[in-house]
Amino acid sequence: MEEVLLIDTLLVGVVVVLSIGMRYGAEQVRVSPIVGYFVLGILLRAASSLERVPLLTEQQVFPFLADLGVIVLLFRVGLESDLERLLDQLPEASWIGLGNVLESGGIAFLTAYNLIGWSLLPSLFVATALTATSVGVTVAIWEEAGQIDTREGATLLDVAEIDDLMGILLMALLFSVAPILQGAGPEGVLSAVGTTLVGTLLRFALLGAACLLFALYLERPMTTFFDRLHAGEGTMLVMLGVGFIVAAVAGMSGLSIAVGAFFAGLIFSRDPHTAQYMDAFRPLHDLLAPFFFVGIGLHLAPEMLVGVSGSVFLLLPAAVVGKVVGAYVPARPLLGSSGALVLGLSLVPRAEIALVIMQRGLERGDWAIPPGVFAQVVLISALTVLIVPIVLRPLLSRIPLSAS
Repeated sequence: MEEVLLIDTLLVGVVVVLSIGMRYGAEQVRVSPIVGYFVLGILLRAASSLERVPLLTEQQVFPFLADLGVIVLLFRVGLESDLERLLDQLPEASWIGLGNVLESGGIAFLTAYNLIGWSLLPSLFVATALTATSVGVTVAIWEEAGQIDTREGATLLDVAEIDDLMGILLMALLFSVAPILQGAGPEGVLSAVGTTLVGTLLRFALLGAACLLFALYLERPMTTFFDRLHAGEGTMLVMLGVGFIVAAVAGMSGLSIAVGAFFAGLIFSRDPHTAQYMDAFRPLHDLLAPFFFVGIGLHLAPEMLVGVSGSVFLLLPAAVVGKVVGAYVPARPLLGSSGALVLGLSLVPRAEIALVIMQRGLERGDWAIPPGVFAQVVLISALTVLIVPIVLRPLLSRIPLSAS
């Protein structure tokens, strides 16, 4: 037992060192480090074939660190949201956000269920995962091109926030009804699903209301108190501690730690000192977040990768078309053809929320996410975060965009 713990500790150190090196190297060549984290996890999985190297997914340390990675990832998504600006732009952004979420989810479901022939629940998980976006992959490119302050750049941020909110809500609903769809017979299933959906929406609303009250009346006094104690980076640790508490409460209420972490980030997103706190948060994020993506790679057994079928060539175009067309059609009257095109393309990458949904589905068993389906969506995630920036960078340099 002690030897296994020592090896786990050694491998944790290896992951920390290599992930930081990968992130720095990715910054130099201007690509996302996420794929590198996947590969690192795959290599650690392969190393488990050696006599003294344990299979890390069956140990306590790595799954725990991967869960912490989920919390900091979704906490950051909430923390970087700007709900006040979103509310100001809601009439315009909501149509684009709703359009691309429905289109991407609908096309993904029809492709998985009708064209590929996957069963209902895996198709629902895949469709829900592919409604989300990973705007962090493309925002860096917009900033690099000096276009983030344009009207199109502002719309991208607003629509991405709607994507995040919708993705979190759909994830909570899916996790609640999936066991019913898996175990119930045809009789009474609609009633059971309806009751569960209402209960989930109620818990979602109660959690949101509690977080809103905390944000309005307790958040600023709390952070001011710790600032006056000259806590420095300790204030950020307290904020993250609140994030862990809210994530745990959400999990115990039947939602998900990911949902709770996102809401916890929203609590602090309206604080005028958020940018200052982010400087202290980044090292914690850079330490823990890679463990989630490495954990994804750890779940990719070699036979899963070998068994990736040609259906990925159906699902990948569906993932691209769903976002591009789903955003282009409602955005064209507002942004014009060029602006709507780069907006839709910028929404194509899938990473954090999409992979959280898939990983949580995989943990529930083959009835939710078979290993082969999981591997294909991970491959799609890797391709979108690698290819989209390559296509988007020259487009942003050539297409004239509107001043904000």
